Amino acid sequence: MFDTKIAIVVRNDLLVWQKLNVTAFLMGGVLGADRDLLGERYADASGRTYRPLVIQPVIVLTTDQAGLARIHARALGREVDVAIYIEDMFATGHDAANRATVEQYATEDLSLVGLALREEKRVVDKITKGAKMHP
Repeated sequence: MFDTKIAIVVRNDLLVWQKLNVTAFLMGGVLGADRDLLGERYADASGRTYRPLVIQPVIVLTTDQAGLARIHARALGREVDVAIYIEDMFATGHDAANRATVEQYATEDLSLVGLALREEKRVVDKITKGAKMHP
């Protein structure tokens, strides 16, 4: 049904709360870059409405630090726009601090714990090759 795929890749050695936190932040990055992904508001049978959700499925994958570095390099090599989350961001409390933390590191020195992308299905599959579905 969709020509694109949304994939979030998280490092497999994170604590559960960290994986959930990273996934939530990265999904915000995907949605922020592609606002057409936001669907319509939901309504229940009583007429109460709820916030809209993303219109297409999202896969969450996991890999080790080396695998995440390979996936990041593949995405950059294909000039795919990615959202990233680095380890130091666990100690920050807001967006400006997160951006300041990332700005401290060269691309090759980023301590990635997760990344997200939305691209054509076959491209996402090639970039994320080696990562496994999160259990």
